[in-house]
Amino acid sequence: MAIFQKTQETETAVNKVVEIPISAIVPNPAQPRVVFDDYELSRLAVSIQQNGILQPLTVRRVENSLTYELIAGERRLRACKLLNMSFVPCIIISASAKDSAVLAVLENLQRQDLSFIEEAYAIKNLIDFYGLTQEETAARLGTAQSTIANKLRLLKLTDEEKALVMRYKLSERQARALLRLPSEQRPDAVHYIGSNDLNTAQTDQYIEGLLKGEPPRQKVTRRWSYRAVNLYINTFNKTIDAMKEAGINCETTKNRTEDFVEYVVKIPLKQ
Repeated sequence: MAIFQKTQETETAVNKVVEIPISAIVPNPAQPRVVFDDYELSRLAVSIQQNGILQPLTVRRVENSLTYELIAGERRLRACKLLNMSFVPCIIISASAKDSAVLAVLENLQRQDLSFIEEAYAIKNLIDFYGLTQEETAARLGTAQSTIANKLRLLKLTDEEKALVMRYKLSERQARALLRLPSEQRPDAVHYIGSNDLNTAQTDQYIEGLLKGEPPRQKVTRRWSYRAVNLYINTFNKTIDAMKEAGINCETTKNRTEDFVEYVVKIPLKQ
């Protein structure tokens, strides 16, 4: 079992687990993740509260400073802040600013839960901030140069278009297909694709028709399925379970009829 040291003198602690004040840890400028699910963070906080941090954070000492730049562990750090913890276990590694940025991107890409828009921004930050070429970036991230180029193309979408793509949960290929359209047609196209649950092949066919001036087929009204409703009910139940695990003594009353499910939740403001 590792012995955690609460000390500022960590110059010789490279590759060892030490405890570092949360206030001394600064964000990584290349952190690609911009969206953090509040529910999942609360679940992680409950787990840390009950079991501790099973995997230490990874940081590097900022040159000529008493601070440490976070390389891996953004979600764990945020969960610890929710718990008002003062110190967190960290592994300090020796890395340059450029290496730290690459490692931060790699750590998140390997988790495979970044949105493709976040991936594109992360790659662009690496290229712009550190002056890398697409070929150098591809080599460092262990991917093809064409993959890097395709990711970066997504950033040609406007902020409004990116938000709509995420709202309707379009795929990366669908988002790239939108770039074939003039910018004034893209918002309506996203609405149509999302509202009609078009797959990739249908999206390509729809966009090809727009480019040829063919009117789209009549929109199909989206209907709620029993399975979709149950997904939301299960998510609500998990939220209630998370509150109870965190020690919030909420009271819930559930009433189910043929037409609806009714929940009444009482959350005490004082424990």
